[in-house]
Amino acid sequence: MSRTFDVVIVGAGPAGMSAAVVLSEQGLQVLVVDEQPAPGGQIWRAVETIAHTATGDILGAEYKSGAELVQRFRACGAKYEPNTQMWKIEPGWTVFIKSNGVAEAVGARQVLLATGAQERPAPFPGWTLPGVLTVGAAQILLKTSRQIPAEPVWVVGSGPLPLLYMAQLIRAGGKVAGWLDTTPPGGWRRALPWASSMVAEFKEVSKGLAWLHEIRRSGARRIKGVKELRALGDGRLEQLQFRLKSGELCTVPASVLLSHEGVIPSIHITQSLGCKHSWSAQQRCLVPDLDEWGETDQSGIFVAGDGAGIGGAKAACVRGELAAIGMAKRAGRMAADEVAKNTDALSRRLQTLLRLRPMLDSMYPPRESIYTPSDETVVCRCEELTAGDIRKACAIAQPGVNQLKAFTRAGMGPCQGRQCGYTIASIVAAEQQKAVEDVGFYRIRPPLKPITLGELASLDVEEK
Repeated sequence: MSRTFDVVIVGAGPAGMSAAVVLSEQGLQVLVVDEQPAPGGQIWRAVETIAHTATGDILGAEYKSGAELVQRFRACGAKYEPNTQMWKIEPGWTVFIKSNGVAEAVGARQVLLATGAQERPAPFPGWTLPGVLTVGAAQILLKTSRQIPAEPVWVVGSGPLPLLYMAQLIRAGGKVAGWLDTTPPGGWRRALPWASSMVAEFKEVSKGLAWLHEIRRSGARRIKGVKELRALGDGRLEQLQFRLKSGELCTVPASVLLSHEGVIPSIHITQSLGCKHSWSAQQRCLVPDLDEWGETDQSGIFVAGDGAGIGGAKAACVRGELAAIGMAKRAGRMAADEVAKNTDALSRRLQTLLRLRPMLDSMYPPRESIYTPSDETVVCRCEELTAGDIRKACAIAQPGVNQLKAFTRAGMGPCQGRQCGYTIASIVAAEQQKAVEDVGFYRIRPPLKPITLGELASLDVEEK
């Protein structure tokens, strides 16, 4: 093993950068590895190059605010290695990374996972057609390439992100052909128990209202209560078919469809390490069990940012700082009174930043139909398996999700279950009349990212 660090941070988004700054201030040697070519994560992707351009103005003040943290991160002294993938972690802790065709085993006294969230997979017939992509993917194109679709786009889904992207798209000169709003009815009624939080955080609520105003002013159609969505076309998207709440079936021409049904914590790495997770009934996803500093039940493994629970960029920064304090405490670099003082202040700040989260979770719960796709719907894109294929396999011998993986290869493709895991588990649960949390999740095994034989051969096995 050629290199050893006090802390290895995986991910250079808001949480990873914030943690690196605090840890470096405490004198710890820190390595930050990140798949992306520049720091910022998804929320502040490419912020260094476009924050002060016209595109930065289009993306808004919240996006541009990330430039200051990136600058502090660059100057903090942590070793930063972009375009680098982490593909395995072994107890000890040894972090296996790869970059430019070369793999390496790096020693770490502690590890911080700051890998953020992913868009919730929401399969529907035709979602694999060219021309259909997620809202997050479209936003990446806007941030990194300053590109917007040439044709008017259809947006389907629920949650704050579609609102934000549509507003950004309109500012950039794009057009929204229509917004198929799949939010379950009664959202504001469900939010009433948190009315006091809405009043206290009205500045945050008003951002969403402002986005809605921009969308309405553009003349974009909003169609509520959409069900039974299908993307149709020969070789690429040509039409959308959906059913209105009145029962009427509509078919419209379409060349681009952007889909989004909320975000969920990225748990792939914590699952592979055997960390304990709990089931969120509200958002129907797994969340790692963490202490007040973000440490898992695996000593020395910490999680910060949206991977610890969805909270947004500001909350991710605070969680990163809390994790750094916990790691500095564990390394004996911070006195007990200083730890207590900083932890208390940051915990109060985090509670404030998360005050709206229960309201948002209530307003935008995942739709039941996401987890009950029709038989012809492809649910495992890597292996091209449909929901019908999974249901047939379920009838063989009442298999669990991991036996089903062996039967069908679902979850064995390049995404390793990131895109199909929850859907498969939900289908199995429905077929066996069990709760999804009782069915469980795929066992995740390394390599966590595809790795070539050449990269494996480059490992210095003897030194390890």
